[in-house]
Parts: sequence; C-alpha cells; structure tokens
Amino acid sequence: MQIDFEQLPEDLQRIINKYFPPGRKAREYYLTHVRMVTQFAFEIISRKPELHFDKDFVLYGAMLHDIGIIFTNAPKIDCHGKYPYIAHAYLGRELLEKEGLAWVAPVCERHVGVGLTKEEIVAAKLPLPARDMLPLRLEEKLICYADKFYSKSGKYLTHPKPPEKIRKNIAQYGASNLERWDALQTLFG
Repeated sequence: MQIDFEQLPEDLQRIINKYFPPGRKAREYYLTHVRMVTQFAFEIISRKPELHFDKDFVLYGAMLHDIGIIFTNAPKIDCHGKYPYIAHAYLGRELLEKEGLAWVAPVCERHVGVGLTKEEIVAAKLPLPARDMLPLRLEEKLICYADKFYSKSGKYLTHPKPPEKIRKNIAQYGASNLERWDALQTLFG
C-alpha cells in the first residue's frame, strides 16, 4: 500500500498540514517516516488477516504517532521546540486529544521503545509523566513494532532496519524490554 497524502482523509491532512506545513524540512522527515511506518504496518495487516485489525485506527495511528516531535528540540530534523525528544510521546497524545482525536491519541505515548512502564519511567528519571505507556490494543502494538524499523533520518529513513539490529538495540534497555520486543516479533514478524 502506497500512502498518497492527497488521498488521506481530510481531517488527517488538516492536522499534519497544521503542525508540519508545506515548505518545512521537518515535514519531509515526518511524512517520509510516517509513510514508511504506515506502509509497513499495512504490509503486516495483509499478511495477518486472521488478526482482524481496525484499519482506520492503524491509518490514523501510524500517520500521527510522532506528531509531537514538532514540539521537541531536534534540529537535525528541523524541530526547534523546547522539549526533549522523548517528550514527543505525551505531547503528541495531548495534541491529538486537543484536536478531537482522543480515540487514537494514546498511540503517541505507547509507541516509544517497546512501551514503557511507570516503574521504568521513574527509575530512569525520564522527562515523562509517571504512568504506564505500554501499547495495549493490537493496533498500537503493530504501530509500535513497525516504527522500530524506520528512523527519522539517515540510512533507515526509507530502508528498514534488520530485526537483529533492532533487537540488539532494545536489549540494552533490559530484559523486560527485550521480552516485549520478542513478543512483538513473534506476533508480527
């Protein structure tokens, strides 16, 4: 499935255009990344019809999961906000709730890493609200999984990372993260 921006639902286009207006380099990075994640998610959906995904949720969630990056300090991708990058998780959720998309908003904070527990957030002193941010819905797990294969820039912007490279990266964050990754890999790989 190729993602044509002009064919997306109007409300999805409106939100992306509002926060990533045409002409901004950030828009190019953002749209390339979320398109790759969305396309990969839909490839998995086509291979796993027995899982009965909510395709509307996947489309909106995959296209908007990183919307909060615009508020972060990530100049390499033309984002010049005041928040640390990881804060895009809860900032994206708040933005989508404000925009009337509360039904899909939780995916923004639940896709980071392979999800985060309240205990992990507190122990690592992450600049995030102290609450569980684990993907719960099947569709959230799919978006979380697909997101790990693509970066916002560099080699893996348009080419997927090898699963073994992802696993090695996740392993450095502890056994529980690795267990969550392995479960996603078993489900979707």
